[in-house]
Amino acid sequence: MDAQLFRTKSIDRLIASSERPEKQLRKSLGWLSLTSLGIGAVIGSGIFTVIGTAIAGQKLQVKSILNAPLLEYLIYHSASFGRPGAGPAIALSFALVGVVCCFAALCYAELAAMIPVAGSAYTYTYATMGELIAWIIGWDLILEYAVSNMAVSVGFSAHVVDLLDWFGLHPSLRWITPAYLPAGLTDFEGKTLYDPGWHLGFNWPAFVIVMLLSVLLVRGIRESAGANTLMVLLKICAILIFIGFAARFVHPANWHPFAPNGWPGILTGGSIIFFTYIGFDSVSTAAEECRNPQRDLPIGIIVTLVICSLLYIGVVVVLTGLVPWQTLLDDAAPVVNTMKRLHFGNVRLAVLLGALMGMISSLLVFQLGQARVWFAMSRDGLLPGIFSRVHARYRTPDFSTWVAGLVVGIPAGLFDIGTLADLSNIGTLFAFALVAGGVLILRYREPDRPRAFRAPGGLLAPVVTILTCLLLMAGLPIMNWIRFFVWLLIGLCIYQFYGRKHSELATAKVEPVAGKGGFR
Repeated sequence: MDAQLFRTKSIDRLIASSERPEKQLRKSLGWLSLTSLGIGAVIGSGIFTVIGTAIAGQKLQVKSILNAPLLEYLIYHSASFGRPGAGPAIALSFALVGVVCCFAALCYAELAAMIPVAGSAYTYTYATMGELIAWIIGWDLILEYAVSNMAVSVGFSAHVVDLLDWFGLHPSLRWITPAYLPAGLTDFEGKTLYDPGWHLGFNWPAFVIVMLLSVLLVRGIRESAGANTLMVLLKICAILIFIGFAARFVHPANWHPFAPNGWPGILTGGSIIFFTYIGFDSVSTAAEECRNPQRDLPIGIIVTLVICSLLYIGVVVVLTGLVPWQTLLDDAAPVVNTMKRLHFGNVRLAVLLGALMGMISSLLVFQLGQARVWFAMSRDGLLPGIFSRVHARYRTPDFSTWVAGLVVGIPAGLFDIGTLADLSNIGTLFAFALVAGGVLILRYREPDRPRAFRAPGGLLAPVVTILTCLLLMAGLPIMNWIRFFVWLLIGLCIYQFYGRKHSELATAKVEPVAGKGGFR
């Protein structure tokens, strides 16, 4: 039984499976397209939405229930239970996460060049740690991409409403508000619009954008990458406009105190904004559609990280210099709303359009990545075979793409789920740690296998990645750990009753590899 759960699928066999004509994807991406996909995913809703919470924090509402001010203070200032804001030190949070992601990116680049197969961390884990761990991380990636895009689509809808407001249009709340509001809804004057609970409504902008992108993704990876490149150029221009224009209105006094909540605030801020960095992970999911993966994948991953880190730090330094950091509390659109309060006029419109382009491109890339994970797991027999169906004309995983669209679009229309970014964060950190572990295993088990790219510094990159990921995971609220384990428990049940019996390795002759301790 143990041998069955921890059997691995050799790199050669993974590559051979990806080259079967009936399951083969079209290879049409170069390093520039991969970099554009990465930037499209990384610079999405995060820089325009969750940085408000990361800067100002979020108090847990326990005082009204427990009438315990001391308990509220302790929870708010706990890196494990509360969410203290980083304040202007959010720039350090971004730098810290950038360092973590830099080491993780080197690990991803090494494995992506060795194993140019769809599936990202799922595929790498299958080749190194065995089927059970691969299933766990694949199930985790599905959660990561789905929850990320639910939050992004909700943020997209909020910015669409802001754009309509610019033109004097005010659609009915029933067309733009989720059906379930756990905390109700009030206007800027505090007037109650909806009581907490269910009501007649559906967030149509969030649903429609996901389904439109699903159509584009089914049509082809080249068309999707081309549309993404255009949106990436537009949103980079919008970010540079914001930095260049708003820098003239910075008040240095707003940067004091620089770190109002000390290191707990910086670490918790890093845990929150980690959600914004996960795009370079999705670059590796397109490995199978890359023309020269051994060269282009490392370039795409590393260049993505460098460009995005510089843009992120520039935005938060300017933003925290424009207004006192406390004013960003519970602001779902801090950049756009700050410009609105300061009456920046046409510049606000340019940034708003850039934010919308950023969210669309982020949705596009994560929907692509989620569908490829479904596809890879199905091709290995862990999910029903229809998920690995390839469109006869477009050579894309059409069924997986439609399922991914519905899995994201419907909940985004029904629920106010923008606060679930932390659930995506814990899944991402877990995936990064396992990828780093995969590098260590392959360095030991197959030291002579050719590597088109090797993470420099010996064991430094994988070891630092594992340690820093554990550190950032410790900064997440306890409820996200509980939800994470519940999700994994559901996945293990599916694996036990379906995946374990139908996997490709379970139905094939499996022989131990002499001296390796693994199975092929």
